[in-house]
Amino acid sequence: MNIDEARARFRALRAGDGAGSGKVDPDELDAIWVALETVRPGEILGSWQGSEFDTGHRMNGQLGAVRWYGKTFDALLDAKPLVCRDEAGELYSNVELGKGEASLWDVEFRGETTATMVYDGQPIFDHFKKVDDGTLMGIMNGKNVLDDGRHFYFVLDRA
Repeated sequence: MNIDEARARFRALRAGDGAGSGKVDPDELDAIWVALETVRPGEILGSWQGSEFDTGHRMNGQLGAVRWYGKTFDALLDAKPLVCRDEAGELYSNVELGKGEASLWDVEFRGETTATMVYDGQPIFDHFKKVDDGTLMGIMNGKNVLDDGRHFYFVLDRA
C-alpha cells in the first residue's frame, strides 16, 4: 500500500467503512501505519482532539467513559495525554487517571523512529504517524496495553 492509498483507506475507515460489524480490522490498521510518514515531536505541538478505532480492543470505549477530549502538547517536556471534560464541559488534564502527565520523544517503534509520547507515571508509549497536516494516527504501546497481542489504535485531529 502506498501513502495515498493508506490515507484514502484511513479516511474511509474513519467514515465507517469497516467490517460489517462496525469494527476495524487491526491488520488493516497495521498496513496503513506502515505506509504513513513518521513525524518529529516538535511538529505536533499544540492541542489535539482524539477518537479511537473500534478494533474490539479491551480499551475501546474506556476513553469515552471518562469524557476524553484528546491530548495537548505544550512543549516537548510538557504533554497532557488525557485531556478530559469535567461535569461542566470544561477541559482539564486528568493526571489521576494518567498517573501524571507525559513528554514527547523520538522513539523507535517497528523499525522507524517517530514522535512518541512517554507517560510519566506508567509504562505507556503513544506512537504517532502523520496522515496529513491536521491528522495523526496513534498506537498505544507498553506494559499491560496489548490485548491478545494487539495494540490500541486512535486518531488525533488538530484542534
